[in-house]
Amino acid sequence: MKKLLRLVVCTSALAALALAQDKVDLDAIYKIKQEAFQNSKVMDNLWYLTEVHGPRLAGSPHYKAAADWAVKTLKSWGIDNARLEQWGKFGRGWENRKFSAAMTEPSYMPLIGAPQAWTSSTEGVITGEPMIVTLANDEDLAKWKGKLAGKIILTDTPREIDLHDKADDHRYTQQELDEIATGQIGPQMFRRPTPGGPRQNFAQMMAFRRKMNDFLREEKVGLVLSGTRGDFGTLFTSNGGARDPKDPQSPPMVVLTPEHYNRIYRLADKKIPTKLEIEVQNQWYEPDQNNFNVIAEIPGTGKHKDEIVMIGGHLDSWHSATGATDNGTGSAVMLEVMRILKKLDMKLDRTVRIGLWDAEEEGLLGSRGYVTKTFADRATMKTMPAWEKLSAYYNVDNGAGRIRGIYLQGNEAARPILETYLAPFKDLGVSTITSRNTGGTDHQSFDAVGLPGFQFIQDPLEYSTRTHHSNMDSYDRVPREDMMQMAAIVASLVVDTANREQMMPRKPKPEPRGEGGPMSF
Repeated sequence: MKKLLRLVVCTSALAALALAQDKVDLDAIYKIKQEAFQNSKVMDNLWYLTEVHGPRLAGSPHYKAAADWAVKTLKSWGIDNARLEQWGKFGRGWENRKFSAAMTEPSYMPLIGAPQAWTSSTEGVITGEPMIVTLANDEDLAKWKGKLAGKIILTDTPREIDLHDKADDHRYTQQELDEIATGQIGPQMFRRPTPGGPRQNFAQMMAFRRKMNDFLREEKVGLVLSGTRGDFGTLFTSNGGARDPKDPQSPPMVVLTPEHYNRIYRLADKKIPTKLEIEVQNQWYEPDQNNFNVIAEIPGTGKHKDEIVMIGGHLDSWHSATGATDNGTGSAVMLEVMRILKKLDMKLDRTVRIGLWDAEEEGLLGSRGYVTKTFADRATMKTMPAWEKLSAYYNVDNGAGRIRGIYLQGNEAARPILETYLAPFKDLGVSTITSRNTGGTDHQSFDAVGLPGFQFIQDPLEYSTRTHHSNMDSYDRVPREDMMQMAAIVASLVVDTANREQMMPRKPKPEPRGEGGPMSF
């Protein structure tokens, strides 16, 4: 009994010590909430990033224009050190300049579609009857050799469209948040589709895809049409070709919304005379001329001013819409956080730095390049002096939904700290802290080299069903109230982290991965 009593006393003492260490600044939180909710500029930020400078495909002039706008805006708020920083090699830039598509026989129908990124233009308007062409293996390539020049080909089978029996949008219930906290379910967001087999099978699939693209280019195919997931006119785009200037360009490729692709396929399958008219004009740009991260700082003024708290999100998007929920929202929120901190002249012991990352959609390239140059090389785990100085990195990139909690990425030592910092926002729906990992975005670049990198749990809304990488990813899909909530929470978390006596605790330093070794994220 005495041992148990001593244990309880010891545990209580440690808890009290943690609370003393991790007090929240309620006066600062009040001021931040007032500015974030009563004088918000977050939707103005989003509007410029999307409706003026979207889409922001990495390597395109629109991405560079968005980055320039972000630097100019940060400087207008008095953050004079805002700048563009190159992060490494990306490859060719690409941008769609014109797309038009219609079925003209057996009846006229405008087609909803978009070119795949990094694919070629058509030779003017291409008119013709679509052909069903199955290309699944080397035997199929041999079968079609010499038969596809100038043809419009359909390469996917139709996808069955299910009736909707529930709403596209969703906010987490408390039960779902409890299950996320205990690891029973993962975040409800779209993941990039992966093969069912191991990594070797994926490599084999990608190798055949390159072989197929080479075959179609050599055959001088006129246009490749494919279907997509989605419905109600929604389509999802991605990368169809190569950025490397040493690689040949892929043939023209267009993805159509399922309702339109399925109709064309069925007509061709039934041998009904069908005619399409499609024009694609894409522009290529010299390698690496539009690839930058946006970096800016509010210098700390205390004894830890050489240490850093970072915030960020990726600035790039896909190309079939304006990149609002992925990830105009995260960029707009983080810009708003910097505006709030600067306008309120918040006391910051540590320096606060923002990073708006390039080329996340192509594999976290901008943030990985920045981390490698600034903090540590993941392959060798050789660290730079700044590696010792980063307290934490906070990332927003899970759509437009309000923050409901945070992923610890296995950093259990940070749990009591973040529980304390987030407690004042329980009335705004923030209640969940989970030790589980979440992936697919830029906090992983930091976590991979042993730095505390955190991503927030957000309400999914329509992210997985309607907007993520789709032609519906527009400004109109973003709720203003959720954006203001995110800005208030991140700004408050930054102030508390910047003014904490100690830096955020870390997980053990990772072992070197080795050149060409398996990715840790």
